[in-house]
Amino acid sequence: MNHTWIEKFKGLSRLPEDIRAELVAGSQVISLPAGTQVFAPGQTADNLLLLLDGTVRVQQKSDTGREVFLYRVHAGESCVLTTACMLAFEDYSADGIAETDITAVAIPRNTFDDLVAKSTVFREFVFTAYSRRITDLFTLIDDIVFQRMDVRLAARLLELADEDNVVHATHAILGTELGTAREVVSRTLSEFQRRGWVEQARGEVRLTEREGLEHMVKAASAA
Repeated sequence: MNHTWIEKFKGLSRLPEDIRAELVAGSQVISLPAGTQVFAPGQTADNLLLLLDGTVRVQQKSDTGREVFLYRVHAGESCVLTTACMLAFEDYSADGIAETDITAVAIPRNTFDDLVAKSTVFREFVFTAYSRRITDLFTLIDDIVFQRMDVRLAARLLELADEDNVVHATHAILGTELGTAREVVSRTLSEFQRRGWVEQARGEVRLTEREGLEHMVKAASAA
């Protein structure tokens, strides 16, 4: 295995050659198909995963059985929950699901602990990524508590839409994304459709007028 994957992670590109060699020798590149459960509640965090390709969705299930979306890990990122569990020697408390086929670098605990202890650059990479994601989670909490559901749904549709302006997700999945009931999503989408902003089909939502959704989100942010 060569060093080329290191360049995908801005914080690691500053590693000196000896530390790079140790990181590469002590880790491995893995591939998993879409739908794979990358980690689950109660599972021990044995490897820090640095995502090279694909996306991983992290979600948590409430006591009532409702699934709540927390965040996504994209290519070039690490998972904050995995980092927290490895630093605190805690088990996972949420699920990580491969949304697409993924390729990742798995850094086992012994390599992780060794490099955190002796490499300032590696340690800064770990904690910078950790603090950035914690900020995102506080934003999520703020959105859930204070932001209107129609605004949150509009923003999530804009985020999830592909190059054809189609969101491939059921109402139930969108409910999980937003931490709300499927019925709430269905009512809100029906209102968006009445306004001419979206069209609905089985398992997908087509954005027919992005400008309407964008205006709603911007107006709420400016308020």
